[in-house]
Amino acid sequence: MTKCKKEQTAAENQQVKEENVDVKNQEQETPESTDTDKVAEDVVAESAKTTPRNDEAEEWKDKYVRLSAEFDNYRKRTLREKMDLIESGGEDVIKAMLGVMDDFDRALGAMQSATDVASVREGVELISQKMRDALKAKGVAEIEAVGEALDTDLHEAVAQFPAGEDKKGKVIDVVQKGYKLKEKVIRYAKVVVGE
Repeated sequence: MTKCKKEQTAAENQQVKEENVDVKNQEQETPESTDTDKVAEDVVAESAKTTPRNDEAEEWKDKYVRLSAEFDNYRKRTLREKMDLIESGGEDVIKAMLGVMDDFDRALGAMQSATDVASVREGVELISQKMRDALKAKGVAEIEAVGEALDTDLHEAVAQFPAGEDKKGKVIDVVQKGYKLKEKVIRYAKVVVGE
């Protein structure tokens, strides 16, 4: 029996060792599962912290996209308005000139059958005055040149002519009249300057 007892004791010792190993394995698994639980809790806590940040970021991103779209629409609208202005910008000037054109047509028709040159001359002078008034109403003004000192911002010297000392550097004659639209020169006056 002693042999049996030894075998039984050895078997019991083996069983106890196996149970101890199982308990150790369970203890080792428990900390791992605890670490996993802690990591999961940290992720949940972190996501709870970042959710307001993510919401705020999404809100700002949405505002940025909307603002960008609004600006793009504004840019397209202003380009379209500029194109419309360019296309129809001279419309009011053209309408003012149409009346003058009608008067020229009537004058040309009258000149073919007219015998009185004085009345034709008077008609052309009236048309010329009407044209000047129409241009003046649109802000066009003639550049005064004769007797003025040469101003390269307004005049373009095309020739020099010998003149007395009192006319040196001054405009003697105008070859082609110059015009300003409000304060901007649209055509320089071509002038002859005294030397």
